[in-house]
Amino acid sequence: MTRVGYARVSTLLGQSVEPQVRKLREAGCDVIFSDEGQSGAKASRPEWDKCLASLQRGDTLVAVRLDRFGRSVAHLLKLSEDLQARGIDLVCTDQPVDTTTAVGRLVFTILAAVAEFERSITTERIHDGLAVARANGKTLGAPRALSDAQLRAAVKMRAAQMRVPDIAATLGVGQSTLYRALSAAEAAAG
Repeated sequence: MTRVGYARVSTLLGQSVEPQVRKLREAGCDVIFSDEGQSGAKASRPEWDKCLASLQRGDTLVAVRLDRFGRSVAHLLKLSEDLQARGIDLVCTDQPVDTTTAVGRLVFTILAAVAEFERSITTERIHDGLAVARANGKTLGAPRALSDAQLRAAVKMRAAQMRVPDIAATLGVGQSTLYRALSAAEAAAG
């Protein structure tokens, strides 16, 4: 009967699994798996997969919050059913989730729905923000490697039989970037 902990953060920017790992140790976890830079929307994550494979009948899977396991109600409910069928309990240290009790199972189901709702709202806000930015004329994505003036100069240099490596060095761009830009310019002109 092992308490197996799982910690996860979705980005590496300013986030760390250490606070979660500390709580899991305090909760008596003998083994702790952690994924960093892994979205909870993914059903398969490297350490998560190892964690699930390690669980044995009588073990307890522990996380600080339900959303560390996943973000979709369907995924979380399937996880709960699979664990229950394998004789494995599920506990969250910061939420009243404990699948060994009827109330804990109810709370689990409610919080699973809330986690999915939060993810949906976040996604909607991102899409709304991108739409507003586009409507205001903002260019989204990475900046272009070549300006229009640089591309015109590259086309002239190439027409003068200058080699692509020399053109790329002159313009301060990578050769592959230059090849792509020249191909796109030729396609647009032809």
